[in-house]
Amino acid sequence: MKQRIITGVVAAALFLPIVFYGGLPFVLLTYFLATVGLYELLKMKKLSIFSVHGLLSILLLWVILFPEQYSDVVNTFSYTKTELGIALILLLLTYTVLTKNRFTFEDAGFSVLSAIYVGIGFYFFIETRDAGIVYIFYSLFMIWATDSGAYFIGKAAGKTKLWPEISPNKTVEGSIGGVVSALVVAVLFAIFSEINASILTLMGITVVLSIFGQIGDLVQSAFKRHFNVKDSGNILPGHGGILDRFDSLLFVLPLLHFFHLW
Repeated sequence: MKQRIITGVVAAALFLPIVFYGGLPFVLLTYFLATVGLYELLKMKKLSIFSVHGLLSILLLWVILFPEQYSDVVNTFSYTKTELGIALILLLLTYTVLTKNRFTFEDAGFSVLSAIYVGIGFYFFIETRDAGIVYIFYSLFMIWATDSGAYFIGKAAGKTKLWPEISPNKTVEGSIGGVVSALVVAVLFAIFSEINASILTLMGITVVLSIFGQIGDLVQSAFKRHFNVKDSGNILPGHGGILDRFDSLLFVLPLLHFFHLW
């Protein structure tokens, strides 16, 4: 517990000033976090990021991450993000031939889906910050409330297993408690912040986001259980890896964008 607290304090001290500042420093921070997240996923499947296919996977991730606010840079090359992404996917498939199937079609598929999974979530991290810091803090507090509510209510009153094959300790009661806790955050943000939504609208959105935040957590648990690892990484002592900390956000932020709150 002491290690978790120290890591949390240090991470917040490094992370929050950049979040407040925004702009290019925040974009670079997001690129770093996403690249570490991709490294963690590839490592689970024993695919080295320090390789040709690892480099192609990173480039695909970076293309997906490229922010809308800098779209003019891509346009100067007369190619869209989609076209660049397709080219990199074709190169990954070509690499299966060049390696005589030592790097397989399955490996290529895993690399592409990993880049898309991590890239989309962190892309919307950038876009959400660009829309306003209040939406970043709403997302973070809503997820923290969901996690804390699910943990404490599940521990106190949890009886019915939610998904024992994936995460044996989670309960239905805890999951509902997490949603209720997230609703408290929604009411507070609707009253005291400048989020562009009524209390009822934000509460409805929050129910959906809280549920999908928990699904994001379960998706990460499914990865780890499938590959038989305890944590996605060890970059955050006491907390695990980047994906262990951002698993819910990777689902919440794209959905938050789809609700057009800004």
